[in-house]
Amino acid sequence: MKTYKFLFSSKWAGYFVMALIFAIACVALGNWQMNRRNEVVADIAKITANYSSAPVPYSTMANDFAHFDSTKEWTQVTMKGVYKTADQRVVRNRPLNGQPGYEVLVPLTLDNGDTVIIDRGWLPIGDKDPGHPDSVPQPASGEVTVVARLRPAEAKLNRGAPAGQLASIELGDYATQLSYPIKTGAYAQLATESPAAAVNPIGFPAPSIDEGSHLSYAMQWICFGVLAFVGFGYAARMQRRNDEFDELEAAETGIPVEEIYGRGSAFHPRRLKKVKKPGARASAEEEEDALLDSQGF
Repeated sequence: MKTYKFLFSSKWAGYFVMALIFAIACVALGNWQMNRRNEVVADIAKITANYSSAPVPYSTMANDFAHFDSTKEWTQVTMKGVYKTADQRVVRNRPLNGQPGYEVLVPLTLDNGDTVIIDRGWLPIGDKDPGHPDSVPQPASGEVTVVARLRPAEAKLNRGAPAGQLASIELGDYATQLSYPIKTGAYAQLATESPAAAVNPIGFPAPSIDEGSHLSYAMQWICFGVLAFVGFGYAARMQRRNDEFDELEAAETGIPVEEIYGRGSAFHPRRLKKVKKPGARASAEEEEDALLDSQGF
């Protein structure tokens, strides 16, 4: 009976190398998905810890507005100051719930003289003047108490914006448009303010804490890698079974295996025409076929 010695042939070694490369690629993709999941889980933990925590005074967070600390993102900060509405800007191309719109940034000068940027909310695109919101709600005048959540400044985009607008929340660019210094490491998204404005932009929803499908994707890639070896084993088993079948056929007919089917394929097709044993008498059907062949039919 045949064994698995054919696995040591160059062809089957090539099959094994292909399965191994595929499995390694699957493991690498699975690890990539797990790394992405770990990042998402870390963000969720940060949101859970900071988003609804008690507000802290600005005095303990002043340095974070200049040099952003990612572990403190979403922390609520209490500030007192006066909005400089003359220097407010709208940030273009800011979608919310799938709808295009703008975000409203207003400098807030605090009691200690520092100025931070407050993102007061979202506005939909306007119908009156293309490229601008129909109206921008103004905050209350005079001193206000603001509770806002810390967010990192954004990268500068390689595109411009009309007067009174910004392409992104890139605070260094915003600072060049003002006659006084501002904190450029971070800004804050408005949570509450007192006294409240008569009309406010639309507030921001809470950030998502759904970790997504990264874990299931990682498991799928690992399974694909295992299936590569399962498929290799199945092909080897089929090869051995076919070799054993060929040996049985050879034993019955007395013809060497190589002359019946040939070797080397795990899935070679079986011939429909039966091989005759040498010296065996032709059947009537075979004699009739031979006669028709000789007459050109």
